[in-house]
Amino acid sequence: MLHGRDSLVRLIGKRRRTFSSPLAQHLRPQSAAKRRPSPSSVEDEAPPPKQESQIHGAERVSCPVCGSSIRGTDYSVNSHLDTCLARGVKRKLTQSTLLQFKFCPRSRSESSLVDLDNDKEKARKRGSTNESDPSNFPLSSRYGSTRMSERMQCASASPYHSLSSSETCTDASLEGLVIEDAVISKVKDPLYSHMFRQSVKTQIPKLDTCGPGDAKYVEILETFIVGCRFHDNAELRQGASIFLLRDPQNSKDRHAIKVLSADFDGRVLGYLPRELAKYLSPLIDNHHIKCEGSVTSLPRHPYDVIPIQLVCQMAENSDMKSDDCQILKSLWESVLLAVEYGRANHPSMTKYQRNFCLMIEDVMNHYAYLFTDKEKSFLGVFNSLSDDGQRLFIRLYTRKGPWFRMSNVSYPEISDPLQAAEELQLAGYLFLFNSCEDPFTYDMKEVLNLLNVYEIREILKQKAINCTRRPELINVLYSAYENEICPLLPKVVFERVGTCVRISSAADIFLWRVQRLFFLSGEQDLSSFLLVDLGLVKFPDYACNISHQVFAGRDDLLEYEEAIEVAQVMDEYLDANNMDMVIRCIDVSDSHIQASLMEDTRSSILDSPPTFFSCFSASWVYSKVLTLGISVFEHKHRYEDAIRLLKGLLNRITCDSRRGYWTLRLSVDLEHIGRLNESLSVAEEGILDSWVRAGSKVALQRRVLRLGKPPRRWKMPSYADYVKQKIKEVYIRGRPLVCETGTKNLFYGYDGELCGVEQLALQYYAGEGGWLGVHSESGIWMTFFGILMWDVIFSNIPDVFRSRFQTAPLDLDTDDFYVARKSLIESHLQKIHDGMADEILITSWGLHFGTACRGVKWERHSLSDLRAAVSCIGGRRLAALFRHLSLDYRSWSSGMPDLLLWRFHGDMGRGQAKLVEVKGPRDRLSEQQRAWMLILLDCGFDAEICKVSPNPSSP
Repeated sequence: MLHGRDSLVRLIGKRRRTFSSPLAQHLRPQSAAKRRPSPSSVEDEAPPPKQESQIHGAERVSCPVCGSSIRGTDYSVNSHLDTCLARGVKRKLTQSTLLQFKFCPRSRSESSLVDLDNDKEKARKRGSTNESDPSNFPLSSRYGSTRMSERMQCASASPYHSLSSSETCTDASLEGLVIEDAVISKVKDPLYSHMFRQSVKTQIPKLDTCGPGDAKYVEILETFIVGCRFHDNAELRQGASIFLLRDPQNSKDRHAIKVLSADFDGRVLGYLPRELAKYLSPLIDNHHIKCEGSVTSLPRHPYDVIPIQLVCQMAENSDMKSDDCQILKSLWESVLLAVEYGRANHPSMTKYQRNFCLMIEDVMNHYAYLFTDKEKSFLGVFNSLSDDGQRLFIRLYTRKGPWFRMSNVSYPEISDPLQAAEELQLAGYLFLFNSCEDPFTYDMKEVLNLLNVYEIREILKQKAINCTRRPELINVLYSAYENEICPLLPKVVFERVGTCVRISSAADIFLWRVQRLFFLSGEQDLSSFLLVDLGLVKFPDYACNISHQVFAGRDDLLEYEEAIEVAQVMDEYLDANNMDMVIRCIDVSDSHIQASLMEDTRSSILDSPPTFFSCFSASWVYSKVLTLGISVFEHKHRYEDAIRLLKGLLNRITCDSRRGYWTLRLSVDLEHIGRLNESLSVAEEGILDSWVRAGSKVALQRRVLRLGKPPRRWKMPSYADYVKQKIKEVYIRGRPLVCETGTKNLFYGYDGELCGVEQLALQYYAGEGGWLGVHSESGIWMTFFGILMWDVIFSNIPDVFRSRFQTAPLDLDTDDFYVARKSLIESHLQKIHDGMADEILITSWGLHFGTACRGVKWERHSLSDLRAAVSCIGGRRLAALFRHLSLDYRSWSSGMPDLLLWRFHGDMGRGQAKLVEVKGPRDRLSEQQRAWMLILLDCGFDAEICKVSPNPSSP
């Protein structure tokens, strides 16, 4: 792979179906078929009125608000009114339609943007809201993701966690039934503030005294059964009797409470909601309360929650102490708060549906200034959609597409996909059609991809075709369409595919933007929620201290999006091997980076955002495109073009760790075209650049020593002895299975089994000196750094944590990491230097095992191996190595020796460690590996090179 392409692919993430910028649309490959242009506004995505009538042939009526012609069915009329009014100002979203009052139960909806503004205004008029107090909002403006994770904890049974330990909804206060502080904190918590206001109206039992008179107190609670999908054999009927049973051994939740059927031999129906079980379980465990109940109604969908009614009776206990009475009262108040919260936030939403809604809500809370009013209104409509509509859209949005046959769209949690598709079409989220006469433009090749092999062969049955593979058959049909050989082909194709839908361009563009703002990464998407739901990934706890915005304004965001789209277009052209268009993308990036950097004056602005935010700028993305372009030109031996790009980058970008790579490539390319004196001068200047580090610096130093011989240079550089110092080498014999260039070398090990050179070296050292060890290259050292420096990495630093899905701070790869934590890092390194590494390792392992952290491989190394290695390495060497990683993690996080070996001497427990770089036949040290060997020798490590060959010979 070309240098820089893997990094660019990670930046792009999932390829976009629709581009928002005219530049990317102009660059993208165009088909001979017609394409629908991207919308310039939300209105451009409105479906044509003719489309729906052609599908169903229903009588049409005029909308009293916008005048549009719509189907005359109750559902279509009221759904259109909801959508139409949500975009306008004639009526508020909080009002209900006639359909909602008469024809169907009122659907669950989250607060829209308009609702939030109305709530704040009403509260201000009541005098009960201070606008400067963040606790007045359901999601705190300080950091919405923290509140999101708490809401997800409270409304679902998935193992979510909070980012901030100071704000988390923790279980620790439940130990020993000491719950009073937790209850008080929940009443003050902005998440529960609206619950508390509602629960004031609820009659709370008078538990101030615990005499015999209160022993028969009865309270009725209305709640739900969740988790029913895991018990498909459960038989339900309205009015069925149920009872509760504690499940303290539940691996997901130690407070879990099962709901069992009293009519079918105690068959498990599901569980109580997690937030309710958290406070009800201590009351059940300590025999303070008994609960029985019944099913009040049956769900519409088999995966929905089941409404139930619980009759709770206080048990008689005349010996209860006053402190216990207070605890009991606090617990019961929390139970009622949880019940009220469940009513306000109906748990019928599927997990992926809830995650998607919370993602939109979080982005609107933190990045609303980046969206226009029309875009806010468009996104706000999503919350007013029915559950089926939301679920269908999310399902289709996460699929490849772009077109989907409705005959193939079937999900058990969606009762009527076609009705949901119609609702989404009216809202502008989907396009739905079933006729080639529909008045919109389309890409015929995309439609042809909906056909299966059997259908394609049926269409081509009159034509002799030799190919059998589906892509080849599609190409045959597409050629016939392009050449207008078969004018009736579109009609035949549409008759076979039937009704089809695709995500609208507006929805695709805006939701991509929401997702990128939420994760701030192309490597993460909605699947990150799923990994957490399934318990496969646990993200670390950290505080989010936000003081600057990632994007100063909407223009900055749009320029960043445009740059990513250009990067995607270049990646697509590289796949297609279209070098003309690749070069065009390079030229476009070069021109844009000049303009963007000339206009960039943020460094001179007072209180400017941190420098590590530069990776969210258009110029940074374009520089990655140009870095890949340099590799493309070098691969084609177009060194003059590569030199032009390299000089431009070095002149324009003065503070970037990539300057080392650019300087080295410039010196090498100049040598390729015979400009040796200029190549030498570039290398000499690069060595003096503070941004040229690690392997790039060593490579430039070695180039100066090679090119700077007399008569070009007469004076020997001061670093000559350091670069030329001899690294110990060990030669061992290996009996190869194959020894061919370009193939991985396999050897017969000392045990007779086939193995690689690294495993052969491990066996050699185990036999020669009793060494224990692992082959992990940089992996074990990154694991050491992550575990031992955990408190430093996840310390409370402004702006470095923006999402609860981060495994490292945003500044880890920059110089800001050390600068912002200098005192904390140095004090922590001093502890390691003084011999506390083993204690820190044990503590951090126990607290954080299994939690995702960049570089840490929990399952690859055991705690006993790590402790043994740390003991043998010594605190002084570890502290010195960690200082290098803290100063420049990006430059030093790769290239370490293959093997880490350790052994103990005698009964005193004295240990010794050795690092070994293993090289097979025809292998040699890379410049990054050489730089690491020199650093390790400076830090006092025992480091050497082990060369394996069929016929070893000492130098």
